[in-house]
Amino acid sequence: MTEDRVPPETKPDVDVDPITSQAEAERAVDKLRDAVRYHNYRYHVLNSPVISDAEYDHLMRDLQRLEERFPELKTPDSPTQRVGGEPREELGVIDHPVPMLSLKAVYDEADVRAFDQNCREELGVDPVEYVAEPKYDGLAVELVYEAGQLSVASTRGDGETGEDITPNVKTIQEVPLSLLEEDSRAIPDQLVVRGEIYIRKDEFKSLNDTRVEEGKDSFANPRNAAAGSVRQLDPRVTADRPLHIFMYGVANPDDIGFETHWEAIQALPGWGLRVNLEYAERFDDVEQAISYHLHLADRREELPYEIDGAVFKVNRIEHQDRLGVRTRDPRWAVAYKFEPRRATTKVRDVQFQVGRTGKVTPVAVLDPVQVGGVEVSRASLHNQSEIDKKDIRIGDTVLVERAGDVIPHIVKSMATAGGRTDEEESRERVSIPEDCPVCGSQVVMSDDKKQAHCTNVSCPARIRENVTHHASRAGMDIEGLGEKRAEQLIDAGLVERLSDIYRLTRDDLTSLERFADHSAQNLLDEIEDSKERPLDRFIYALGIPLVGRHVSQTLAQNYKTLEELMDASEDELERIDDIGPKVAHAVVAFFQSEENREVIERIRDAGLELRNPLHTQEGKEQALEGLSFVFTGALERWTRDEVKRTVEEQGGRVTSSVSGETDYVVMGSDPGSKLGEAREREILTMDEEEFLAFVEGRV
Repeated sequence: MTEDRVPPETKPDVDVDPITSQAEAERAVDKLRDAVRYHNYRYHVLNSPVISDAEYDHLMRDLQRLEERFPELKTPDSPTQRVGGEPREELGVIDHPVPMLSLKAVYDEADVRAFDQNCREELGVDPVEYVAEPKYDGLAVELVYEAGQLSVASTRGDGETGEDITPNVKTIQEVPLSLLEEDSRAIPDQLVVRGEIYIRKDEFKSLNDTRVEEGKDSFANPRNAAAGSVRQLDPRVTADRPLHIFMYGVANPDDIGFETHWEAIQALPGWGLRVNLEYAERFDDVEQAISYHLHLADRREELPYEIDGAVFKVNRIEHQDRLGVRTRDPRWAVAYKFEPRRATTKVRDVQFQVGRTGKVTPVAVLDPVQVGGVEVSRASLHNQSEIDKKDIRIGDTVLVERAGDVIPHIVKSMATAGGRTDEEESRERVSIPEDCPVCGSQVVMSDDKKQAHCTNVSCPARIRENVTHHASRAGMDIEGLGEKRAEQLIDAGLVERLSDIYRLTRDDLTSLERFADHSAQNLLDEIEDSKERPLDRFIYALGIPLVGRHVSQTLAQNYKTLEELMDASEDELERIDDIGPKVAHAVVAFFQSEENREVIERIRDAGLELRNPLHTQEGKEQALEGLSFVFTGALERWTRDEVKRTVEEQGGRVTSSVSGETDYVVMGSDPGSKLGEAREREILTMDEEEFLAFVEGRV
C-alpha cells in the first residue's frame, strides 16, 4: 500500500447507537475495521497520521461497542483484540519454519574485510553487493502470516524452536494482525518475517521511574525490559508496556519470489509491516558498508532506541543460498559491533554461582557504576584462568565493559597494569573453592583452569534449571514441565533430583495450586511417554557439562548402550572424532559420581527404555548413509526438526540450500525456487509420500 492509497472512508460516518440488525452491524464493523487498520498503518509504519488521536479513539470505541453488542462478529484479527487475554500457565514451544540463526559478531574492519573476501571467493563475484542495517538491541522474534493473518509469533529460542509469544505480540500496536493489500504484490500464502521488539530510551526511563515509585525492581536495560515484557504469562502485562518493533528480514524469500534482501524489506511496509528504511542502505561493495558503520556509530547517541552495531547482509538471495550457513550462523551475514562501553570501579567481594550443568562461575560484586547508561554492580570473572591471568583481587580498581553492550565483565585490574604497591600486593586473592558453595560436593576443575563444575547432579542450585533442561524438547520432551512447573514441584519438596520426576503421582500433583485432575493427568502421561526416547536425547537431558546436542549424538553413534558409555575411559572417548580431552574428562567425571549413577538407576527402575537408532553396528550400513537432502515448501507429515532427525538417524544429512552435493530435493506444498534450482542441476526430486517410501524401502 502506498502513502497516497487510502480506503474508501478514512473517517466513516457510522452511528452505532441505532444499529439493531446483524446485517447493519456487519457492514459498520467492516468499515470501522478498515479505517482503524489504515490509521494504524499511517501512524506506526509511515509515521504520518491523517487524523487526530481523539478521532482515532472515537473510531476504536465505536468498533468495540459494536463487537460487544454483536459478539458473533468479533474476530481474532480485529484491531480491538490487542488488550491481552487471560494469563497462561506457561509459554509453549513453536518450530521455526526455517532455522532462526544468530549472527557472527566481529569488532574490527579486518574481520569485516575477511568476511567480504570469503563471500567474493565462494561466489566468484567481485564486488559483492550488501545491505546494511542497524543491529537493534532488543528481542529477536519471528512472525508467521498464513493467508495474510498473523498465526504464530515466537522467540529465537535455540534456533530450531522458540517460545510461543503469539498472544503477547498481538498486543503490540505496530504488529498488524492482518496484512494490508499491496498495490503491486499479492499477499503470500505464507510469510515468515523476522524482527526486533524494543523499547525506546525515553520510554524505558519512564517505565523504570514508575517501577521504582511502585516499590518494584527497575530493569537493567531496555533489552531486558523488552524481553521480559514479551515473555509474560499474562498478555495484559505485555499490553501495558511501551513495545515497538522493526522488521528486518523475510525467512522464506524464495517462496515469495524475492530476488534480493533489499527487495524484501522494501516490500514489507506495503503489507503494513514496519521497517526502518531510514537507516537501511544498499551498497556496491564492503568499503561503503564500513563507512556506513562509522556514520552509524556517530549517530548512535541521537537515536531514540538502543543499537550495538550494524548488520551487513549479502543482498542477492541466490548468493545467500549458495553461501549457506554454519551450525549457528549464516555465512552471508555478519554483525559489525561497536566498541564496548567501559568504566572503572572497585571490587568489593567475589561470589560463586552454580549453573544448570554445575558450572561454578565467579562473579565480582562491584561498587555500582554507570556503563553506557546502565548501572553495573556485578560482573563475570569467567573462570580461574582469567582471574589468575588478570590478577584480579578483592579491593582492586578494575576496568569494566559491557560485552556486546549487555553482559558486564572485567577487562583488567588497574593495580596489575600499573605495578602493585605493597598495600595492593597484600590484597586477598580470588580462588574457586574446592567444594561446591551450595551443596559441599567436590568441584572438579580442568587442567587449564577454564572450567570448574560441581559434580553433584542433585545440587540444589542446579536442580531447578536441570529439571527444565531435562524436560526440554531437545531432551526428554515432557510438555508441561517448564520453568514455572519445575519450580513449583521443587518448592513443594516433590522433586529433589531428576529421578523424582518419574515418581510423581496424581495425589502429589493435585495437592498443588493450579493442578486440576486433568492437568495432573496430562503431565503424568507426558512423563510416561518420555520413558521411550533415543539414547542421544537422554544423554543430552542428563545435563553433563560440555555435552550439548551434537556431542550427545556423537556419543550415541559410538556407544550402543548407556552402560557402555558409563564405563568408558577418557582415553577411549578421546579416540572419537569431535570428542576432545575436556569433554572426555567431563563425561567420565559425571558417570563416576555415585549420586549421578543412583539418579540414572532410579530413572531406569521407573521404566526407562532407551533405543539407539544412531548407533552404526559394524557391518550394517544405515539406510541413508552418505546421502544429502534438501526439504522445500510446507511439509504436512513432519516438522522440520522431525524430518531432520529422521534423516540423521539413518545416516543422512539435511542442508538448507541446493548445491552440487545435494542428492535429493523433497517437495512439500509451494516448494519455491529450490525446486527450479534442483531441476536446473538435474537433481532428483520427490514428494513426501515418495520420500517415505524411499526410506522404508532402504531400511
